[in-house]
Amino acid sequence: MLTMTENAVMVIRDLAAQQDVAEGGGLRIAADTDAGSLSIELVPQPVQGDQVVDTQGARIFLDADAAELLNETSVDASVDDEGVVQFGFTEKE
Repeated sequence: MLTMTENAVMVIRDLAAQQDVAEGGGLRIAADTDAGSLSIELVPQPVQGDQVVDTQGARIFLDADAAELLNETSVDASVDDEGVVQFGFTEKE
């Protein structure tokens, strides 16, 4: 299962608060298997069938393909000086 670093937890909670996402909302990660990419967006609730990862109130919803792809990874997040958020994924040791 996907895990989150402390930075990711703080960034996701801050993003959800800034964007006025509903209390049950969070960050949704979906895999585009044709393009070989992931899409990440703030949503008010998970889509039916999403895997929900909740760490200290930071919520990530993974579609089935993303859940399989990111199964043994950890997500990290950082914010640069201009407020741009970047997410990174690393394999769990």
